[in-house]
Amino acid sequence: MADASLASLRRQGITAWVKGAGATSWLHWGLAKTVTHRCAQSPHPSAPEELRRAPAARDTQPPGRGPVSILVLSASVGSGHTRAADAVCEAAAPRGAAVSVTHVDALGLMSASFRRAYAGWYLALAGRHPDVWSWLYRATNDPAPESWAGRLRRRVERLHARRLLRQVVAAQPDLVLCTHFMPAELLAREVVEGRLRSPVWVAVTDFDLHRMWVHEGISGYFAANEEVAYRMRARHIPPERIHVTGIPVMQDFQRQFDRRACARRLGINPQRTTLLLMGGGAGFGTLVEVAERLIRLPGDFQLLVLAGTNGVALDGLHRLAALHPGRLFASGFTSHVASWMACADLVITKPGGLTVAESLAMGLPMIVHGAIPGQEERNADFLLEHGAALKATDGVTLEYRVRYLMDHPEALASMRRRARALGRSDSARAVLRVLIDTVT
Repeated sequence: MADASLASLRRQGITAWVKGAGATSWLHWGLAKTVTHRCAQSPHPSAPEELRRAPAARDTQPPGRGPVSILVLSASVGSGHTRAADAVCEAAAPRGAAVSVTHVDALGLMSASFRRAYAGWYLALAGRHPDVWSWLYRATNDPAPESWAGRLRRRVERLHARRLLRQVVAAQPDLVLCTHFMPAELLAREVVEGRLRSPVWVAVTDFDLHRMWVHEGISGYFAANEEVAYRMRARHIPPERIHVTGIPVMQDFQRQFDRRACARRLGINPQRTTLLLMGGGAGFGTLVEVAERLIRLPGDFQLLVLAGTNGVALDGLHRLAALHPGRLFASGFTSHVASWMACADLVITKPGGLTVAESLAMGLPMIVHGAIPGQEERNADFLLEHGAALKATDGVTLEYRVRYLMDHPEALASMRRRARALGRSDSARAVLRVLIDTVT
């Protein structure tokens, strides 16, 4: 990748991780996954012609040409997509100067008006109008190939993405990894029309597959599990382009923590049953109300609460903690979520893709609530089907689930075993290995 083009991407985008020549800098806590992959791909017999055509492979790099350059594109809609991207960047650090990874928020290279509208539109619909979001999720999952709505959406996105596309095409990295479907779709067209020679890969960051992730011109896909891979094949993606790696998570989530040491750092009792209530990176849900309901339950337990970026909720939680000293502990956005999880026996959370992947990597059972219709509902279904979680549809149900698990430790232990069996803590390194193998 040309140094000037890479520097321009770093300056103009929102760069979470920049890694090269052995140096790393981390600006966001994040995780997601998408990959670029060059390999010989044979046609899938039942695939449509446009999906059977693999992008042309780039010429093999001559020895000593320099580090493999990987551009990771996320989108700051929620926090999961950036967390997955950060995980892949972190996995490259031990490779030193052999690999240069740049993580850029694609929205940071799009027009300010589009950036505000795109993120605000998602948060408003998913958080305040879930029925509308549910309808949109279903309607866009199987649209007519050339529907007027699809053509209009693509036209608007391309209009506002001119700077992003210009910068990426000028950079021509060895690989592009997308952890959000929007930049993946934009770059897939650049590949098909011959303007971008870099292979573009996609890392799906949920335990489901929506059609928006699947495009002609994508070199390969990373799937959370075998069922997602099956869905990819049903979308006529050739099997050799699909890699089941899990959703990338940071290395902290594969560490063996000392619970006592973590508890001392957080100022909590390591002997007590510990519940961890998480609001997600965007602070969805009425955290204070849920925490107040939980802390009033009988039993010898303590409650940890992570409010994400929701400052209003955090203020309310601190006031509530003052009424329950030694039992309720709250924090806002933190880059040490894994150490909080290491102290927990049960996670109560919205089922976002990255939060689920991180909890499973830690072997933590969950009670899921407040799922956004569509992808989070599918994530919850996955957990319920495999016995790693229970679902609470309202406050009363949540109370009952928590009390049941505290009264039946054998049930909680069974859920923990199932969660650990589903976890893929080495997912980020697996994604990176596939990418590197395609150009070396």
